[in-house]
Amino acid sequence: MNTKAYQPAWWLPSAHLQTLWPVLFRRRSAGIDLITERVELNDGDFIDLCWSRQSEKPVVLILHGLEGSINSHYAIGLMSTLEQAGYCPVLMHFRGCSGEPNRLVRSYHSGDTADMAEIVEHISDASGQRVFAAIGFSLGGNALLKWLGQSGSDNPLQRAVAVSVPFRLADAAARLEKGLSRFYERHLLKSLRQSYLDKFSKLKSPLNVDVYSLKGFRDFDDKVTAPLHGFNGVDHYYRESSCRQYLGLIKVPTRIIHALDDPFMFPQTAPARNELSSAVDLQLVNRGGHVGFVSGNVPWKPEYWHEQMIVDFLK
Repeated sequence: MNTKAYQPAWWLPSAHLQTLWPVLFRRRSAGIDLITERVELNDGDFIDLCWSRQSEKPVVLILHGLEGSINSHYAIGLMSTLEQAGYCPVLMHFRGCSGEPNRLVRSYHSGDTADMAEIVEHISDASGQRVFAAIGFSLGGNALLKWLGQSGSDNPLQRAVAVSVPFRLADAAARLEKGLSRFYERHLLKSLRQSYLDKFSKLKSPLNVDVYSLKGFRDFDDKVTAPLHGFNGVDHYYRESSCRQYLGLIKVPTRIIHALDDPFMFPQTAPARNELSSAVDLQLVNRGGHVGFVSGNVPWKPEYWHEQMIVDFLK
């Protein structure tokens, strides 16, 4: 397949600058008019969707990353890009990520595939057409790739794309304890703690834990994420939820976009090509950071290479 070669922006020479520039400077408002829908789940909980108004176009589901939402720097921009390319993008908020705590004790996690399967079925029933494709970022990409591998030929999607995926969750937890990557860990851990406190201010927690005493992702996942979701500790959670073991089972045409300098992972976290099924197209670049992939000659006219790669693959 012909793809546009990636030329990282010269004015963002490091992985951290590639990662942080769009978070800090990318405009969130792109003139897109969205419709919000609350979906009642089979277990009594809910998930909020943000729909494009182009409902007659092929539907593309977007899955955000850890503690992400429609306000994440990559969300509105991609939705606008997909609209211009002739699609109807729909962003799925994971449980508790749309600004309101979810109802149940459980929340969401990196290997949670049941919710996206239920939402894909709901969208198909509501719109009268199959969901054409799904695009997952980071945690959402891990869950998407796991679902694709688990479901094999029975998966209803026709295309899938995963961007900046933590293929091995234990690797990601270890990497975020090192160097400047600890900045991202502290930021995300602060958000996770607050989400836990907001939720269990109105709901009795089954856990006896002081979230302020938890020092890192691994500790949080061991004391909170794993027990809330039925895992026997953090190692069980990471082992069962990591997508890398499922990549050889994927049957849906899938593109993976990943940078070897991603500060959320080690270079060896990315899969080798012999681990991939023939349906998977791995776009592996040396530079790009975590959901960065910024190119362009000047800062006031940035280009987002991964978005063009997504649209090219969907077409």
